[in-house]
Amino acid sequence: MVKRLHTGALILALTLAAACQDASTERDAGGDAPSVSTQNADDTRVAKQVFGFLPTASDQPSAALGGYARGCQAGAVQLAETGPTWQAMRLSRNRNWAQPETIDYVKDLSRFAATLHGWQGLYVGDMSQPRGGPMLTGHRSHQSGLDADVWMRPPDRLDLTAQDRENISSISMRRDGGAFTNDRWTDEHMRLLRAAASDDRVARIFVFPGAKVAMCDWETGDRAWLRKIRPWWGHHYHFHVRLRCPEGNDACKNQAPPPPGDGCAAAQTWVDNILDPPPPDPEATPRPSRGPLRMADLPGQCAAVAAN
Repeated sequence: MVKRLHTGALILALTLAAACQDASTERDAGGDAPSVSTQNADDTRVAKQVFGFLPTASDQPSAALGGYARGCQAGAVQLAETGPTWQAMRLSRNRNWAQPETIDYVKDLSRFAATLHGWQGLYVGDMSQPRGGPMLTGHRSHQSGLDADVWMRPPDRLDLTAQDRENISSISMRRDGGAFTNDRWTDEHMRLLRAAASDDRVARIFVFPGAKVAMCDWETGDRAWLRKIRPWWGHHYHFHVRLRCPEGNDACKNQAPPPPGDGCAAAQTWVDNILDPPPPDPEATPRPSRGPLRMADLPGQCAAVAAN
């Protein structure tokens, strides 16, 4: 019995370690932190208190600067509040800003979504702040203009008022703590995610573990796109798309590619551990709190973006 429990704990630890290595998530930066120039190396201001109150984009050439969870963006573009096949949600947050490549991607995906049965397009959740950077609330990523949340709720109308978009909510797709999908999950959700992941601009898509397993079971043809679908906590009201750094954007920091293979076995292990959690490791070292990012923790260019 002791051996079985230790084995279960080891499997959970390895699964989570692989997920942390593979996914720069809502909470963690992927890959190495970008180097900090002397431009702001002594700036102790809390970065979210700077970027969280900037209402417009900087008047600079477009660029993603630094990493997804330790960066900012110059020359951002605002996604129109309403388009032919999309609506931006929660307008009061002012998070419908991104790099031009992200805006183009969202529009392209929304046009595909409009071809699906029961979908008029997409409801688009948080992207980034006007100049990226850390947010006052919520995500730790979404900082460099290359992340976008897409609601799981199929849009049945695209004439929502600004107030409607504050009041309406997405719908959860999970059951049993994320181990399975519920009866709201459809083939159309999987077709949308397959199209989203098959785009060469995409680095990763985060979704709850049960959805990943459902897609693994559903796909009978080319499975290459499944590698980009990464299970992570939450992500059952929306899925989170992350784009690669654009070509020529040398100040942008990519994370390491996902592990080889379709990732289906690791997702199944995650689901198994949701249903039958192994005991906690008594020798595990608690992760220390890193505290809020300071301006000095961001790439040096971010001080100029904030001051522009």
